[in-house]
Amino acid sequence: MGPGLLEVTVRDPRDVAGAVEGGADRLHLATAAWLSPEPALVSAVCRESDVPVFVVLRLNDTWSTTGGELTRLVGLAEDYLGSGAAGVSFGFLDGDLEVDTEICAYLVGQLPGVPWTFGRAIDDTLDLRRSWRRVADLPGLVAVCSAGSPRGLAVGYDELLELVAGDPVVARTLMPGGGLVAEQVPWLVRADVRQLHLGRQARPGGSPKAYVDAGLVRSWRLLLDHATERAGRSAG
Repeated sequence: MGPGLLEVTVRDPRDVAGAVEGGADRLHLATAAWLSPEPALVSAVCRESDVPVFVVLRLNDTWSTTGGELTRLVGLAEDYLGSGAAGVSFGFLDGDLEVDTEICAYLVGQLPGVPWTFGRAIDDTLDLRRSWRRVADLPGLVAVCSAGSPRGLAVGYDELLELVAGDPVVARTLMPGGGLVAEQVPWLVRADVRQLHLGRQARPGGSPKAYVDAGLVRSWRLLLDHATERAGRSAG
């Protein structure tokens, strides 16, 4: 596996400097309610840096969507990409709490060649391993953000590690997020996980009202780089 990738959530153009100066490789843009932002905000964020920005595609507070919303989501995605976004982030479930591969495949088909991440909807499915198999073969997928449980990594960490063990598909695409703590990083990296997602960890006091802080992001950058380097030496 290659060097680690650090994704940081931003909500405002003023978050970008802290994320980039701290060493973020990718920015994840959403509103405070984890919904799709207005195109003007996407444009403003993208103008702040050359670091790739992935924008959330989600129009309601569930993991499902309707036909009308789907049409709007495609239009929003095209606006985002036209404003400088490098990719998108989405994840939808059906009524049986399975990955809605039909909806996801439709979006992927409408956005050919666009990289995307599957969001934490996967943590609400009934069988994580089966869900991973349903989504892993969709074109353009670069990461699946998961905490192993809807209640976060404090609950789902052990299940995630078990899921990664012996499954290179999961290891390659897993991006742990949702309450990640520093002590978990070396163990995840040792299991060949190379992508991490930061939310409140990047903000002073974990406050959503605080802007992303370069020093906090840098501490995670150094932690990931150190763990990746150690894992590489061990493998060698």
